[in-house]
Amino acid sequence: MNRLAEETSPYLLQHADNPVDWYPWGEEALARARSEDKPILLSVGYAACHWCHVMAHESFEDDATAELMNEHFVPVKVDREERPDIDSVYMDAVVSLTGHGGWPMTVFLTPAGEPFFGGTYFPPEPRHGLSSFKEILGAVAAAWRDRRAEIQRDAGAITEALRRDVKPSSEPLTSALLADAVRALRRQVDPVWGGFGNAPKFPPASVIEFLLRRGEL
Repeated sequence: MNRLAEETSPYLLQHADNPVDWYPWGEEALARARSEDKPILLSVGYAACHWCHVMAHESFEDDATAELMNEHFVPVKVDREERPDIDSVYMDAVVSLTGHGGWPMTVFLTPAGEPFFGGTYFPPEPRHGLSSFKEILGAVAAAWRDRRAEIQRDAGAITEALRRDVKPSSEPLTSALLADAVRALRRQVDPVWGGFGNAPKFPPASVIEFLLRRGEL
């Protein structure tokens, strides 16, 4: 059992038996990252997320993968339904880094909590142009060891850009604007395989909720 056994979130409790030395988000994890000068490996998901369960089974339940995570990082697990504030901030970072987002979300942070690399689902072996999760872990650990100044500079720039960009719009939410959004989403629909965009696909909950409210689904 790891520290998640003391949590109340059903999603976090699902990971309480992992060999990963998970921390919930909080000062204890951040303090350890600072004291040991290790990057944080932030993993965000939710209980009903299919690919979250897939990655958990493939990687977080695997002893060899967990050993890499525990040795080189401070692993932190977050339930996006419990902490939408954390999810929102780091999802913006992942989208800015990769052009897309989804869950499970995997983000590497400096001990100060600044993001410098991230993505969504990573397979246990190289697949469909994606590096394996163990390869990602090794590459990030090596970069942190050998290119620390570059990472911290980039992380600071990403964080500053997010601070500038995260501003509430002063424009009114008009019917025309909503109709434009619907048209844009229709252009992204995959008419053969379903969903939006290209693989790998993840259910965009806010998009689906928006379309349901508009009576488009």
